[in-house]
Amino acid sequence: MSNSSSITHFLLLPFADTRELQLWHFWLFLGIPLAAFLGNDLIITSTACDQHLHTPRYFFLLNLSLLDLDCISTTVPKSMANPLWDTRDISYTGCVAQLFFFHFFISAEYSLLTIMSYDRYVAICKPLHYGSLLGSRACVHMAAAAWGAGFLTALLHTADTFSLPLCGGNAVEQFFCEIPHILKLSCSHSYLREVGLLVLSCLLALGCFVFIVGSYVQIFMAVLRIPSEQGRHKAFSTCLPHLAVVSVYVPTAVFAYMKPPCISSPSLDLVLSVLYSVVPSAVNPLIYSLRNQELKDAVRKQMTACVSAAIRCLFSSAKGSQCR
Repeated sequence: MSNSSSITHFLLLPFADTRELQLWHFWLFLGIPLAAFLGNDLIITSTACDQHLHTPRYFFLLNLSLLDLDCISTTVPKSMANPLWDTRDISYTGCVAQLFFFHFFISAEYSLLTIMSYDRYVAICKPLHYGSLLGSRACVHMAAAAWGAGFLTALLHTADTFSLPLCGGNAVEQFFCEIPHILKLSCSHSYLREVGLLVLSCLLALGCFVFIVGSYVQIFMAVLRIPSEQGRHKAFSTCLPHLAVVSVYVPTAVFAYMKPPCISSPSLDLVLSVLYSVVPSAVNPLIYSLRNQELKDAVRKQMTACVSAAIRCLFSSAKGSQCR
């Protein structure tokens, strides 16, 4: 039996057993991060460059896009590189770093989703107080609190998880280093301490989820009192994307960590982890821009500017070569 001091690397769960399927997995996972990077980069660039989008709503959306990029960059590159090089290895230090940064970004993202529900609640239910409750300084403080909460949560869980003696081998039954699967390798009853921290974290997450649901109940009640159909449609279009993201992301993540061991299986764990760690980063830009005319106009304007700049660059380089 090995312990944590003798483990130099872990073996991650492959998506497939045959070489051909592993390569198919590589190409599939290549498309997902490319879509995530393209969509989130467009949102970040558009909200940063367009003066009309310098509002609390889009400031929080910019932070969400940054966290989506960070989150998918933590797990997917290694899961793509392993099948390409026909290996399952991740170093001990790499596993520690991956677990820390994943929980940092995922916890910060959930805190930010809670703040975004508060933003929508104030905008619709207390519009006269919106400027005073969500001024620029307050928005910066709330975003910093979300990032800070994610950092502290990740630091606590990572330090506690890797302080446990590991004598159950080095095979992690997941495509990235995740706390429940690292705990399965522990041979000490001290792992119950980390389990308790996970339960506490899930209870806090459920508390935030209740806050989000409560905010949207009041939002929908306020929207239904709007006499204009166009006004109701506009109000719903600003809220439904955020509610859709929360509804997919939160229950999946909580179920992945709190499901009974009797129904746990590698395939189920794999599907759940992809649903809450990979899919949101790719689909969030689509969800938030689908019914948002302001954002679509800003993205279109940004893409037009990029294409125009590329064409000017091509013409200038062509003229330069003619002169020579």
